[in-house]
Amino acid sequence: MIGQSGIAVRRVSRADAASVAELAKHGVATVHEAMGRVGLLNTYMRPIYPGTAVCGTAVTIFAHPGDNWMLHVAAEMLRPGDVAVLGTSSENTDGMFGDLLATSFRARGAVGLVTDAGCRDIGELRDMGFPVWSKAVHAKGTVKATIGSVNTLIICAGVLVHPGDVVVADDDGVVIVPKLQAAKVAADAAARTRADACRSVLRIEGGPR
Repeated sequence: MIGQSGIAVRRVSRADAASVAELAKHGVATVHEAMGRVGLLNTYMRPIYPGTAVCGTAVTIFAHPGDNWMLHVAAEMLRPGDVAVLGTSSENTDGMFGDLLATSFRARGAVGLVTDAGCRDIGELRDMGFPVWSKAVHAKGTVKATIGSVNTLIICAGVLVHPGDVVVADDDGVVIVPKLQAAKVAADAAARTRADACRSVLRIEGGPR
């Protein structure tokens, strides 16, 4: 059920490492097209600084507006290679994530955050090299008062996300690959990249001499 509160699941199945590694070689646009042009988060989800990319497995977070308590809970559940993905019970742009949480996330091996809310401490996060894709940049602080959930089914920026799904994010946006489809999408993305490379060679060889 989407939007459950009071649940924190420590052990979840994640997409296999080989598929994640292969998907990491391809950009969001290629993965999106290889998957049948589905899985893209809404266009307002942008990186807080340009020139970064991540690919990892989702630890999902369900939170309430202006309350970042569950981000702190999620920090205890992260494993190396995870990307935290946060959805909220209603629309919100408060700065729910900053440099202190990023330090905790990185210590657990997380490689990034995707949040359908706000983010702050942008300069510090850029200096740390911790990538975040967010709905907004907003200095407004948050409270820790309402229980949400970690590693349950959520909706983030219009897309259904299961714990352990693959998150691919770059300057073009964010795409979610369901963990059960990860191997097939990885193979299809690789095939698409090879085909694009062949077409590029043919154009060069067929050009003016």
